[in-house]
Amino acid sequence: MKEIKTIGVLTSGGDAPGMNAAVRAVVRTGISKGFRMMGIQRGYNGLLNGEVYEMNLRSVSEIIHRGGTVLYTARCLEFKTEEGQKKGVERCRELGIDALVVIGGDGSFRGAKALASYGVPCIGIPGTIDNDIACSEYTIGYDTAMNTAVEMIDKLRDTTQSHDRCSVVEVMGRNAGYIALNVGIATGAIATLIPERPYDLERDILDRMRFTQKTGKKHFIIIVAEGVGHAQDIANEIQAVSGIDARATILGHVQRGGSPTLRDRVTASSMGYHAIYLLERGIVNRVVAVSADQIVDYDINVALAMHKTIDTTLLDVSSTISI
Repeated sequence: MKEIKTIGVLTSGGDAPGMNAAVRAVVRTGISKGFRMMGIQRGYNGLLNGEVYEMNLRSVSEIIHRGGTVLYTARCLEFKTEEGQKKGVERCRELGIDALVVIGGDGSFRGAKALASYGVPCIGIPGTIDNDIACSEYTIGYDTAMNTAVEMIDKLRDTTQSHDRCSVVEVMGRNAGYIALNVGIATGAIATLIPERPYDLERDILDRMRFTQKTGKKHFIIIVAEGVGHAQDIANEIQAVSGIDARATILGHVQRGGSPTLRDRVTASSMGYHAIYLLERGIVNRVVAVSADQIVDYDINVALAMHKTIDTTLLDVSSTISI
């Protein structure tokens, strides 16, 4: 393998709070180890278009507390093609980039895997609010997104209670229920709907509402993961059957923004440091991950072949105490 002297870093896919902390750690650790560090703007799209600049210690000053990503991010359909991937390899050669650190989700890692297969060493760092990277127990941005959702729902509860209303709140997570499951417990939701467990409207929502009404409860919070279905449709069904005023609230992309929590800043910093640690030792084509609260790494092919299951016992916790 060619000696690594210059390392590029990019953020790809959906932005996540803590990505800046990861970029900061990668750049500063790389410079401290004697590497030349190159920032690639707008993910793989920026790589193909040559949107690259050299970074120094001050390039990443005052960003650890900022949400989003200073390198920007974008989806790149061209890079999903063999032609686009080969173009990316050629761009790396033209720019003198010997290795890449890719911060993003599963799709971003598949791009890194393709580059690795053509001889460009890569390290992946999991950055996604959805926490749906199979090889890692935790992904950068997850904690911040959950705390943002909890803060918004706590505010929403005030008006829900004032009007004896049912609020159906849709949270992000694509096809994974991690955000919804934890937010449901944290906000005292009477029901939490996740893609991993099919729900029955009568059993899982309406029966629970009727039971709690008998004990004096008059307002209700229901959390719906976006992969389950449309919150408005569920709210319409609840109102049609129960007669209770039901309103849908879709939190949307507000969950992606905001200053990252301590956990996201520390995890991102540790992962960024570990990425350079691997490259310094010539250990390449890995994905950095969290296992048992420790920073570990896996071969990128192994990482992408892994599967992740959700702990649905938390649904039992929620259903037992949210009555």
